[in-house]
Amino acid sequence: MTFTTPLQNDSIKIMLLGSGELGKEVAIEAQRLGIEVVAVDKYENAPAHLVANTSYAIDMQDEAAVLEVIEKEKPSFILPEVEAISISALFEAEKRGFHVIPNAEAVNKTMNRKNIRVFAAEELGLTTSKYEFVTTLEGLKEAAERIKFPCVIKPVMSSSGHGQSIAKTPEELEKSWEIAKEARGDASELIVEEFVPFDYEITLLTVRNETGTTFCDAIGHVQKDGDFILSWQPMSMSDVALQKAKEIAKAVTDGLGGRGIFGVEFFVKGEEVYFSELSPRPHDTGMVTLITQSQSQFALHVRAVLGLPLNFTTYNSGACGAYKAKGESQNPTLTIPDDAFSANSFVRVFGKPESHVGRRMAVSLVLDSDVEAAKARATQIVSQISDH
Repeated sequence: MTFTTPLQNDSIKIMLLGSGELGKEVAIEAQRLGIEVVAVDKYENAPAHLVANTSYAIDMQDEAAVLEVIEKEKPSFILPEVEAISISALFEAEKRGFHVIPNAEAVNKTMNRKNIRVFAAEELGLTTSKYEFVTTLEGLKEAAERIKFPCVIKPVMSSSGHGQSIAKTPEELEKSWEIAKEARGDASELIVEEFVPFDYEITLLTVRNETGTTFCDAIGHVQKDGDFILSWQPMSMSDVALQKAKEIAKAVTDGLGGRGIFGVEFFVKGEEVYFSELSPRPHDTGMVTLITQSQSQFALHVRAVLGLPLNFTTYNSGACGAYKAKGESQNPTLTIPDDAFSANSFVRVFGKPESHVGRRMAVSLVLDSDVEAAKARATQIVSQISDH
């Protein structure tokens, strides 16, 4: 295929539905190819708004509002970047001839934990932890007794760990029920999962389009309250486990179809690999690729959308540490140590207009020949950052 830039043909325009830090990097990569970017989110001055050609703040769960901005801008590609979107609007957009990435049905399956778990376990026959879905506190208590403690409780639709908890005893279930209400999305139904005593968990970034399917090196990560605080690449794992993960990732992404990058998450116990979740877009743990690869996950996402080749070069080992706000501010500023910016390290600040305790505001990125050294340095840099 030959790629024609908008300098010669002004018809290429992408619309981001969700304009956080991940969308911001996608926008930057698209603009490097001269592509017009429209960034949409639920609030003004979201990170991708700061770098897009055009921006909107709307209720993205309102079908009419989403369709109105789509019809106004008429994008070549619509890239959903968050879970809390009107799925009906995406299906209607496809009916009207717009191209949703990867496709509306894939978004429908993956942005809801119920849909993707049923698809993976029952339609594709993939190995997952035991699970049940509940809509009441009494149902939660009954399901937890069947699955056994500890168990993981998550809203069927949320992001960045919001609303997620682990109940170790029956007495903790009411607290988990209340925590679930903090979801960014739909907390009307919960998934109750068996707690897998895994050795580690990984994200396997899987990129696909008509040119084929490509995998990035496995990314290891540490989470707290369901949200990552440290990720690194590559994750040391056996060839057998890695091959199983690749086979599962290809099976599920082939089943979903479409173009783009998918963040496929797994639990690994020895050489057993359990499918966990999947995001049909760049993944927060994948921000480490900003320093470890010649083409980051964001660049690969744009390439996949455009039907371009998906090859890239991997550099040394790297790590990414997440900085989360310590306070509340309507106009936050970050203080970052000078030595965070070195020959093999830097910080990416997202530019969010408000800070709240625990909100991710920046990441540190470190490249090193030794992954443990990279992890230690990324963690150290984050510990030296402060917000005001």
